[in-house]
Amino acid sequence: MSRTPLIEELEKSFLKKDVPRFNVGDTVRVQTRIIEGDKERTQAFTGTVIAKKGTGLSETFSLYRHAYGSNMERVFLLHSPRIAQIEVVRAGKVRRAKLYYMRGKSGKATKVRELFSSGGMPAVAINETSVSEVSVDETPKE
Repeated sequence: MSRTPLIEELEKSFLKKDVPRFNVGDTVRVQTRIIEGDKERTQAFTGTVIAKKGTGLSETFSLYRHAYGSNMERVFLLHSPRIAQIEVVRAGKVRRAKLYYMRGKSGKATKVRELFSSGGMPAVAINETSVSEVSVDETPKE
């Protein structure tokens, strides 16, 4: 057995199951566990995903945020036990895999268009239903 499948098999037990799907350009709120002395609390960090890297246990994502006159960029391990929750605030529509050009910019220069999804059923399902109703229920009249 080669080394790679063995490592992947060991990593499977440490992977989180409840990780939401998000892409580069999405605005994400990450709740991290902070331990201060004998107390534990959660702290939120909200920002735009500018990069995703890696696979498996070493998968990371970078969040960028401009707040209070300063720019912040933070890299999180996706499957870290320090991350309590990841919540997608809004989906963004971008045409790049990495948004490094956002570094050092603020205000409208960091805007990402929002990706809107249709509220109802997908158009494909509606078309398939109507086609099956026509072909099954209606018989040609002569």
